[in-house]
Amino acid sequence: MQQREIRALFTAETILVYQAYSPEIADRALGAGTFVAPFKRDRMTWIKPSFRWMGYRSGWATKTNQDKVLAIEITRDGFHWALEHSCLSHYDRDVHPSRAVWMERVHETPVRIQWDPERDLCHQPLDHRTIQIGLGGNAVGLYVNDWIVSITDVTQTMRAIADHVNAGRLKDAEVMLPDERVYSLRADLAEAIGATPRA
Repeated sequence: MQQREIRALFTAETILVYQAYSPEIADRALGAGTFVAPFKRDRMTWIKPSFRWMGYRSGWATKTNQDKVLAIEITRDGFHWALEHSCLSHYDRDVHPSRAVWMERVHETPVRIQWDPERDLCHQPLDHRTIQIGLGGNAVGLYVNDWIVSITDVTQTMRAIADHVNAGRLKDAEVMLPDERVYSLRADLAEAIGATPRA
């Protein structure tokens, strides 16, 4: 199994995650300080602590309906609640003792975890994995109502990085990336979400 670690910008109280939306949803969220209509609470919403993976997923803020990228500061208490009430989106024999145990956990939890290959500036896969967290059910309401501290538009930073990358100025692009650090987890929580134990 490839190394799985959460890397993020965080403080003692908060952690930064990213989402990409259409201007209609993003602009209203920026104005309200949280997500409001036309954001749909009845759909799963995926948050990503990795800036580079968000850049990959959104094409550096150029894909349709992903052309505005938001940095959402949420409480670490909320982040931990999401992880504690989560299940991997796919059965993993290294994490679950059986497929039946995994299915039971799927039915019990509103949050899904995916580990995807982290990406370099040119969107090539690296040799370690980064986390995506899918919030569904009551987790969406908690996210929107209780966990969000602030929302910032980072679209221009995404596009400036893309300009450097497209011009071959990778060092200039690199210095614009957030200085994300490994986010430590309790051993039991790391085990439950399939994160790599720290030595």
